[in-house]
Amino acid sequence: MIFGDLTFENPAWFWLFIAIPLFIVWYVFKRKDSQVPVKFSSTSAFSTSSIWGKVKHIMFAAKLLAWIALTIAMARPRTVDVTTDIKKTRGIDIVMSIDISASMLAKDFKPNRMEVVKEVASEFVENRPNDRIGLVVFSGEAYTKTPVTSDEIIVQNTLKEISFSDEIEGGTAIGMGLATAVNRLKDSEAKGKVIILLTDGVNNSGFIEPKTAADLALEYDIKVYSIGVGSMGFALSPVAVDRNGEFQYRNTKVEIDEGLLEEISGLTGGQYFRANNEDKLKSIYDEINKLEKTEIKETKYYNYDELYPIFVMIAGGLFMFVALLKYTIMRSLV
Repeated sequence: MIFGDLTFENPAWFWLFIAIPLFIVWYVFKRKDSQVPVKFSSTSAFSTSSIWGKVKHIMFAAKLLAWIALTIAMARPRTVDVTTDIKKTRGIDIVMSIDISASMLAKDFKPNRMEVVKEVASEFVENRPNDRIGLVVFSGEAYTKTPVTSDEIIVQNTLKEISFSDEIEGGTAIGMGLATAVNRLKDSEAKGKVIILLTDGVNNSGFIEPKTAADLALEYDIKVYSIGVGSMGFALSPVAVDRNGEFQYRNTKVEIDEGLLEEISGLTGGQYFRANNEDKLKSIYDEINKLEKTEIKETKYYNYDELYPIFVMIAGGLFMFVALLKYTIMRSLV
């Protein structure tokens, strides 16, 4: 039984409090029975009788308080000081490899696929405070935006800066994106190594085949969760750039090489997911978050300060007070 930092080891003793009303009733009836008519030859007896009655009340009250103090003592009150020692086991190293090709600007997600992916990935990073996370981006080629780090702020800021750039070679180099992520994790000593590979297209660029990159991931014991992003059917996607440098959009068929992504994930012990809307993408990241847990060992130390001796001394003092009244004042009144 706990009250803040005060605990009672044996709270069942509090049932003895039920006896207190019984003691009071017994005392009242006993007092009435003892009040028999007495004839006095002098009024001076009334003064003695009045003092005797008050002392009796005081003695009874003292006995009740002693009973309460003993009951509390038997319930064994004590304060507890809890010290928590949290030891983080070696966590998981995660690299998010994100497609930033022009098709990621498609507007089947609002405002577009890339912005939604950045937002959801940011939430994922926020929910992984005990892991190290890195960031790789790819289109026609791939490069590391952030090496694996435990600094969440760096990863979050880098995610915000991700955008399409026409300075990067066009296309979708899935194999390059995966191989670059593997390269960031191959020397990691973490207990778990994970790549989240996200794309909305098919492999049509780069000089490393996706299957070759998957074999490398398997060799280094890296699990790959792959995510295909895009609605089913057609989506309003960028197809050209006008004179002002603005994208021109039209409905184009959404093509994702799901068979390839399933094969990569299956080979490495991961899973493939299809995100056809924002809610689905969020649920996918939530599921990955649940699948890849970092163990945290929490040890609590309890330091107890026993308080029952105080209540035993209070009860002893009250009994001594009752005895003092009984063998001094009460005896002189008899």
